[in-house]
Amino acid sequence: MPFAKLKKNSAYFSRFQVKYKRRRSGKTDYYARKRLITQAKNKYNAPKYRLVIRFTNKDIIAQIVTSEITGDKVFVAAYAHELKRYGVTHGLTNWAACYCVGLLIARRALAKLDLADTFEGVEEPDGEYKLTEAAEKDGEERRPFKCYLDVGLGRTSTGARVFGAMKGASDGGLYIPHSDKRFPGYDVESKELDAETLRKYIFGGHVAEYMETLADDDEERYKGQFGGYIGDEIEADGLEELYAEAHSQIREDPLKKDEDEGEKKTKEEWKAEGKKHRQNKLSYEQKQERVQEKIKAKLAADA
Repeated sequence: MPFAKLKKNSAYFSRFQVKYKRRRSGKTDYYARKRLITQAKNKYNAPKYRLVIRFTNKDIIAQIVTSEITGDKVFVAAYAHELKRYGVTHGLTNWAACYCVGLLIARRALAKLDLADTFEGVEEPDGEYKLTEAAEKDGEERRPFKCYLDVGLGRTSTGARVFGAMKGASDGGLYIPHSDKRFPGYDVESKELDAETLRKYIFGGHVAEYMETLADDDEERYKGQFGGYIGDEIEADGLEELYAEAHSQIREDPLKKDEDEGEKKTKEEWKAEGKKHRQNKLSYEQKQERVQEKIKAKLAADA
């Protein structure tokens, strides 16, 4: 019987290529990333923007990012914990909160580009499928700010929260190419979107329904799960009004600050903050003196 051929010899390892670090750690889908960042050469180095939506256990991170050879650059960002400034203090990772974060980042981006008045988006969400179209500004046609949705490693199932953020950004005035097939309320058989169902999700109607059901069926569990709502006297009937008020406040001032936040620190102040706990590097002479002091202290303790 012939011996099995040794496959992983030195020649094998000399041509073995490790995968990218973020692929090895399972953080980046490079197949998708390549298609999201590759720009046509006839665009003459024009940036290609992505709406990056990521979720943590207690927060939502939304960023508009462009890729360069030196790395990714964030154009504008918004977070779910910022919704507390607009009156949304609980359920910061649900579908309705995702819509608010999407709306917030859209209004911030357009305010930064001085296009907030040109592209108002959908001021009163009705759940209808709409894409932002070109508008007139100073007698000229102005195309909307365009970016592509980047879901990362998230599952793009129908009704997923990431599409809530996308809907909020689209209604906020950004142009994000998409269809209505992944919104809650889309029927596969009839191939139609139930706008009323989508509107219910935008204003937290599904949360309100669950609150009412739980309050009737299991009051103890209701108090445990919605204790924060109960403490702030937020009832199921008031959720729609709460989110509607948050939408109007976001449109009014997308760069709103916390009342106790104060003024922003300067670049020099942040540098000083970073150096506060940093130890200065000792010279060779200082190290020698330190060693001699330790020896003397040891000898004195043993004596």
